[in-house]
Parts: sequence; structure tokens; C-alpha cells
Amino acid sequence: MASTREWFETVEEARRRARRRLPRSVYMALMAGAEKGVTLQDNLAAFSELRFTPPHIANLPAARELATSVLGQDIALPVIASPTGVQAVHPDGEAGVARGTAEAGTAMGLSSFGSMPVETVAAANPKLFFQTYWSGTRDQITQRTERARQAGAKGLIVTLDWSFSHGRDWGSPAIPEKMDLRAMLRFAPEGIMRPAYVRQWLRHGGLPDLTVPNMAAPGEPAPTFFGVYGEWMQTPPPSWDDIAWLRGQWGGPFMVKGVMRPDDARRAVDIGATAISVSNHGGNNLDGTPASIRALPGVADAVGGQIEVPLDGGIRRGSDVVKALALGAKAVMIGRAYLWGLAANGSAGVKNVFDVLRGGIDSTLLALGRSSIHELSPDDVIVPAEFSRGLHK
Repeated sequence: MASTREWFETVEEARRRARRRLPRSVYMALMAGAEKGVTLQDNLAAFSELRFTPPHIANLPAARELATSVLGQDIALPVIASPTGVQAVHPDGEAGVARGTAEAGTAMGLSSFGSMPVETVAAANPKLFFQTYWSGTRDQITQRTERARQAGAKGLIVTLDWSFSHGRDWGSPAIPEKMDLRAMLRFAPEGIMRPAYVRQWLRHGGLPDLTVPNMAAPGEPAPTFFGVYGEWMQTPPPSWDDIAWLRGQWGGPFMVKGVMRPDDARRAVDIGATAISVSNHGGNNLDGTPASIRALPGVADAVGGQIEVPLDGGIRRGSDVVKALALGAKAVMIGRAYLWGLAANGSAGVKNVFDVLRGGIDSTLLALGRSSIHELSPDDVIVPAEFSRGLHK
């Protein structure tokens, strides 16, 4: 079906619409990547190296089952929204993502660096997982996660795949600490080029303030994104004992995000994690590491029977989801894709992205002769030699 004014047929069309609508600095912050962009590009290229076994032509299933569960939450398709910070792409922000994912029948992760309070987001989609970094003291981390629990968060995600690489060969976008008069004057030329974006924000009460309310101390105003980013940079990285402590403090479904090595996956099992996300932070971490889909088979082989293994990175179509499931993922997590949908058409655009992926998953299962995502196996995918790029089990 061809795209219309209100509906897009592919994630790539959502990206094009987002690029046309967003100011350049906002769009470039969304694209991000690190250094030369090797890993960013490989996250996409690796999926193209995988092929499917030839399709069947008869005795195909009349209906296909897409439902599964992640962190104890039943979802209608094996795709959830990955936590992403400071969603200044649309005034609806994380609440729009929550509505879109709820309408799609799936769950979402809310970043502790998000732009809307966890209470607001959880009210729009109860299937909410709160994400935290190891930032600040143990008391501060506990205060933030307990607030999320009280708001109704069903699971906790701790993100560990970040090494503070700030340089990009194509240039990093200028992002102000806050939208004061000086910043407005500086970014006025971009706003003039994207008047619909500015009008939309003004109709909702003003331009994004770039604060992160879920990092606020009790009774204190929301800090700025760069303020909490500085706190995070100055916090010593956690040990496995620290992560085990956090899992114990949370006491519920718990995901370790950023696992790319089987030995780390086994450590996550040892501390009692519920799930591990195979992820390289969307190509924003150490540049030159392999695509997350290349690491997936080794990680899944090492621990897949003991722990849930979602994949995060490079998903652009339903067939990508099927490839990941066939190689051992329980589900996948998407980031840029739903942000493009949000930028293009608010919460309806978010749902549109999930519907596009749902349709692609269903049609791929039909061609493979599989009646359920749970029937998928490595036999459904042709994996080229050296696909893992030297990753060891």
C-alpha cells in the first residue's frame, strides 16, 4: 500500500518525513553515532548480509502468532520501544510514545534522561520499563528507581553500553543547555527553515526546555540534560557487585542493557538478571565494534535457555525482526525508528511504525511457512561465513 499524507508504508519513509520536519540540529542529535560511524553503519549492513531460506509455496499457515512476553509483560508483537532520552522531536514526547505503543499492544522503556515524568508516561502505557544509568550515589539511584516503582513501572533496565565517546567525523549538533533567549536567537535560522515544527511546539505552550524530570531530587526542580550528563560522567563505573546490588534493590524484572559478549551474558545470569539486551547503544558507544546482530548468536547460545535475550540495534523492517528471532532473540527493541514516527505524526506515527513492523513480521512468517514466531530457528536464515566478525562464544 502506497504512503498517504497520514500514513507511511516503511520506516525509511518515516525517517524521510522526520528529516523534512525537524530542525537540522534536532535531526542530527537523533541520528547521532560515534566517531567514523563504523558501528552505526554496520548495525544496518549486517542485516543485509543475512538471507532467508527459499520460501514455501503450499501448505502455508492461514494465521500467524506474533505474541510473546518480555520482563513479565505480554505483548502483541515481539517489538518494544527502547528507552531514549530527551525526546524533543515532538511536543507529545514520551507520553506520545506511550500512547502509540499501548495502541500497538506492546511495551516501552522510559529513559531516566527522558523529558516527561514517569508518572505521566506510566499512566499512558502501564507496560512500562524504567531505564537508569549508574549515575550518582546508591541513595540517588534508589530514590529514582523507587519513584518509578511507585509510578507503576513493571521492570527496570540498567544501561551499561556507554563509554562517553563524543566526537563525530560529520560533526556533532549544537545542543543548548536550556532554551533561553540567547539559545533561541542562536537557533532562530533553523526554526525559520522548519516553521511547522516551531508552531507545533508553541501551540503546546513553548519550546522544549531540555530538562530531565526523572533525575530530580525530591522537592527540587528538574535538572538540565547536561547537568545530569555531567553527574553521570563523574560517577565511577559500576562493578558486577554494584549491578547485583541494584537488581536486589529492585527485586522485580531486571534487564542489563548493552551486553555484547558471552562472558558478560553469563555474569548477568549469575547476578539473577531477568533479561539482557544485546546492544551497542545504536552505534553510539565504542566505534568499530560489530553490529549487535553479529553478537547475538554467540550470546544466545551461551545463555539463551536461562535468560531473555532481546536485541537492540539496526531494526528497520519486519524481516529484520524475524532474522533476530531466528538467531536467538526473544524480541527486539527499537529506538530511532519510533522517534522518526513520533516526529512524523505524533503518537499515531509511533503506532504506524509498529504496524509496519507487525505487517513485515507476519508476511515473513507466511513465506517461511511458520505459524508462530516461536517456531523460528537458525534453519530459517542463511548466515554467511565469518558473519560474527571474530566474536567468540
